[in-house]
Amino acid sequence: MKRFKPVSRARRILAAIAIAGSPLILSAAPLPPGNMPYGAFDPEGDYSDEPDAVIEHVFLPWEDVSLISLLDADEYALERGRALMVTIEPWTWTVDERNTPEFLRNGILNGYYDANMRGICQVLKDLQSPISVRWAHEMERNEGQFIWSDWDPEDYITSYKRMIDICRDQAPDITVVWSPAGDDGLEDYYPGDDYVDIVGLSIFGLEQWEIDILGGARKYQQWLDETYARVEVFGKPVIVAELGFVGSAAYVAQWEGEVRQPQPDKPLLSGVVYFNQKEVYPWPDGYGLPDWRLENRVIGDDQEVGN
Repeated sequence: MKRFKPVSRARRILAAIAIAGSPLILSAAPLPPGNMPYGAFDPEGDYSDEPDAVIEHVFLPWEDVSLISLLDADEYALERGRALMVTIEPWTWTVDERNTPEFLRNGILNGYYDANMRGICQVLKDLQSPISVRWAHEMERNEGQFIWSDWDPEDYITSYKRMIDICRDQAPDITVVWSPAGDDGLEDYYPGDDYVDIVGLSIFGLEQWEIDILGGARKYQQWLDETYARVEVFGKPVIVAELGFVGSAAYVAQWEGEVRQPQPDKPLLSGVVYFNQKEVYPWPDGYGLPDWRLENRVIGDDQEVGN
């Protein structure tokens, strides 16, 4: 199967987001202040008219899906001059029809799901936007949200390589985003330099949870310092592939003021992608479904998290 040098695989995506890294570009609302390249998963279109957003993020299950949606996403991104990051989730979004982790793992290892990945990547090949593929993210977490997480690392790595090989064979120009959550132990799931062009991280701030569980609210910079330190050892460009924050007006303002600021001590950090949607899986410790959407992320005294 065709292979690519690590530098050339990431070039199209990084070139697309590097434009926004210039200090000469002034961002208009609703982008946070700063010059860090920025994008969003934005199903309601809050950033649709934002000229300085450079990444359009979409999520795609590989079962029970119409691939026409990829053509629509490509057209949308092209019209706005954005790169397209496609997170492929190896399941169906119909909860009561999902397989077990064992069935998924055995199915991938035995080739049962090869056609699912091949079909998606055949479509990706013909898209016109710079395309990155983020497959089976947050694999080191053990919270039960994803049926592909907390596997034996060897099984995950073998599965990951099989799927990336299939996708590169069909769509050789893709950039590959290997995207752990950022937790301790993520290094056990690293598939090797040949299978990673960009490393993604997930950073979500829920003020009340931090106060109750961690003993105090945390800044975005604290989470970034902690997670970046775990992945900089790989020497790959890093993006925050999912970002969200909910809390008081002061908490939200602090995060908003930090997320696009320059990070001279983090030379690999290349962009931030906001998750502009309500949470779909219950937050740990009974904190419900935080609403990361721009208009709902400030929680007043008369509001409760997760409602």
